[in-house]
Amino acid sequence: MAAAVPASPPPLRPGNLPSSTRFSSLMTATVAHYERNAARFVESTIEVDMSALHARFLAQVPDGGLILDAGCGSGRDSKAFLSAGYRVRAFDASANIARLASEFLQQPVEVLSFAEFSERSRYDGIWACASLLHLREAELPDAFARLWAGLKPGGVLYASFKLGSGERDDGERHFTDADEERLQHWLDGLADIESIEFWRSEDRRPERSETWLNTLVKRGSLA
Repeated sequence: MAAAVPASPPPLRPGNLPSSTRFSSLMTATVAHYERNAARFVESTIEVDMSALHARFLAQVPDGGLILDAGCGSGRDSKAFLSAGYRVRAFDASANIARLASEFLQQPVEVLSFAEFSERSRYDGIWACASLLHLREAELPDAFARLWAGLKPGGVLYASFKLGSGERDDGERHFTDADEERLQHWLDGLADIESIEFWRSEDRRPERSETWLNTLVKRGSLA
């Protein structure tokens, strides 16, 4: 891990409320749930120990590299990456959660959906922990393609889903669950894949007993 903290990347738009037009396009029932329950969600997730997953991801990111935290939630993982000497940019679809994460991280957090992400070849690592799972299954190949385009050659993408084999609504929130076969199918359209790892892990929250499916997808380096 890097010994010193590199300079922060140029700031993104702060995590303030977006314009009413843009906000309405993001305001699905799931996002609306997080808007109303932002403080409770942040409190319940910010202290969860994700160090084992962080270590597995960071082992493939160069020291001081630039990481995108895609769907950053509380900012817990961004904070760990910053503390380890990496540069981090973060976004979340919920304006209220982005605001709280920005306050926690003391840097801007953008209000953005996966469908709006359009950066190219910028990041050494992209971390999408328990965030893509709120998209509908039909939206996932495009979301993966957009994130993949944002990776530099040699970069690595992490994503996680609740283990399962379908789509479901849990109260106000939508979930798309995954097993290895389904996740492989969503990744099949990506070019220049060097390697894919899948592994399962148990929920780190003591009151939960869910199993998660994790993946690390490595992009090939330029020849």
